[in-house]
Amino acid sequence: MHNKRKSKINNNPIGIFDSGFGGLTIMSAMNKALPLESLIYFGDTAHVPYGTKSKNIVIKFSREIASFLIKKKVKLIIIACNTASAFALSALKKTLKIPVVGVIEPGSKEAVLVSKNKRIGVIGTEGTVKSKSYPKEINKILKADVYQQACPLFVPLVEEGFIDSEITDSVIKKYMKPLLSKKIDTLILGCTHYPLLKKALEKNISSSITLIDSTKATALEVKNILDQKSLLADSKGKKFLRFYVSDNPVKFQTIGSRFFYKKIFGVKKIELE
Repeated sequence: MHNKRKSKINNNPIGIFDSGFGGLTIMSAMNKALPLESLIYFGDTAHVPYGTKSKNIVIKFSREIASFLIKKKVKLIIIACNTASAFALSALKKTLKIPVVGVIEPGSKEAVLVSKNKRIGVIGTEGTVKSKSYPKEINKILKADVYQQACPLFVPLVEEGFIDSEITDSVIKKYMKPLLSKKIDTLILGCTHYPLLKKALEKNISSSITLIDSTKATALEVKNILDQKSLLADSKGKKFLRFYVSDNPVKFQTIGSRFFYKKIFGVKKIELE
């Protein structure tokens, strides 16, 4: 008797969505971790940012985007936005027949594995911090002290290209001061814009603090799910990358290329129903 699983192949694309550009850091990590997979990205640039919006409106936008991605025959959806993961993940999981992955659970799992003193810091948007999603998720796995800090200036700094500047350094120092006083040994970058600030953060905090980049953790989680459900693509599939936005495709192409770490082309604007 062979107990080897019969491998099935599924060359349908993976859907990824975010309120704007940040989720492209997830798409980039997916592209590296799963080079054979086709990826469709939707940036809700007409409604960015989600971090300051109410839960109900974020759920409404997320449902509309998910139904657009389903029409594109995606086999799995990644909510590549911490706020939408906090607010809309369970709603989408209940209604969709395909797997849905958020960014909060993978990042939390990794932080728990890495932290030695179980004092974990989280930085994110106001929406993510208010939702308390990271403390809840971490404490489901293990009793830990979780300290949060909203960093509303980080997103505009990243989008304006202030990745490495004195302004960014002083903003980081101000936001990090309360967290550093709590003697954290692990820091979750709880927003998909923040990987672009990794070097600046490392420069301004103690080298004994481990940074958790949820983008890589999420890509590995997706890889495991596709493998378990026999949904991985093979080399016979014609791999493609597609980008859609709800507004301003030209700006998305320009700024988005920084987040995707390579040039983006052919961004299409579509009206959601």
